Amino acid sequence: MFINLEDKEIKFILENNYIGYLGYVYKNRPYVIPITYYFNRENNTIICYSGEGHKVDAMRKNNAISLQVTSIDSVTNWKSVLVHGTFEELFGSIAKAYLHKFSLGIKEVIMEQEHKTVNFISDFSNKIYNDEIPTVFIMKIEEFTGKKRNTFSA
Repeated sequence: MFINLEDKEIKFILENNYIGYLGYVYKNRPYVIPITYYFNRENNTIICYSGEGHKVDAMRKNNAISLQVTSIDSVTNWKSVLVHGTFEELFGSIAKAYLHKFSLGIKEVIMEQEHKTVNFISDFSNKIYNDEIPTVFIMKIEEFTGKKRNTFSA
């Protein structure tokens, strides 16, 4: 049986994960790719960053994006969240502040969920290398939905 998740369950899943699947449209085709994210509960946004390339170009042209996050224990016990929102690129000191918040937030989630200490952003993400400045962006959340399946046998 599939059950709708309550808002508090959805936010819990977003807060306690850091890998999701980013959906965007490029040349009238949908793309879905894995991405590291941080849910910023304070202002109801998703913080991400990326090197320049296909997805950033696509989101600049069509800012409607989505993020899908799952928590799977088994085929009969899982939760799935889908977030819809808009891409907003950040610049300068604001981008640096958000990247710092992203880094601290991900480190905290990893420590809590995996009981591992990470010291640098490169320990959990491969987008920062050389002196390249990443594109920092947020997803302004417009709506989210979630489903779960819990089937327990006696």
